[in-house]
Amino acid sequence: MTDTPTQPMHPRQLVWRCRRGIRELDVLFGGFLETQYPTLSDERKLSFELLLEEQDPLIMDWLFGRSAPDNQRLIDMIGLLKRQAGL
Repeated sequence: MTDTPTQPMHPRQLVWRCRRGIRELDVLFGGFLETQYPTLSDERKLSFELLLEEQDPLIMDWLFGRSAPDNQRLIDMIGLLKRQAGL
């Protein structure tokens, strides 16, 4: 079992976690990290980090509405990413 972090990572650390290998996610997460992440509350930053722990195909399904996460924090973060991307 891993401990739940209480402080968000430094954005420089997140740059590497945002590189997914799927171009669409690389662009989406990279743009979000640059434009939106700095203004988020610590709680939302931790939600973004939680999202980055998920598998890429699952994230893509959530973004395109094929399924939805069970975790409310992830639901909120997916919604924020979709609004930022115009999805």
